[in-house]
Amino acid sequence: MFKIFAGLALIASVALPGGAYAHSAIFDCFDNGDGTISCQGGYSDGSSASGVSIKVKDAKGRIIEELKLDSNSEVSFKKPAGDYKVMFDGGEGHSIEVDGKKIVQ
Repeated sequence: MFKIFAGLALIASVALPGGAYAHSAIFDCFDNGDGTISCQGGYSDGSSASGVSIKVKDAKGRIIEELKLDSNSEVSFKKPAGDYKVMFDGGEGHSIEVDGKKIVQ
């Protein structure tokens, strides 16, 4: 999973205008197939996202769980029942929301 994530970060840093001067948030989640979801976040310039807030929201947008990315910029949690979204909250201009329907194994 890390090689894929590192590759995406490299592509994003080259493809974005001013890639050497700015960074964008990168966030993805995976269904582990065991009732848990794992997510990894970071920035296109390779910066760590350790400590960034991750919010799991229900279908109505209510926060049902709030977590922080660990020292590896990763987090795992129990897969919620029903529709949900996972939000990487890296601050203004650095937030990404992933729809639970798009999280696959």
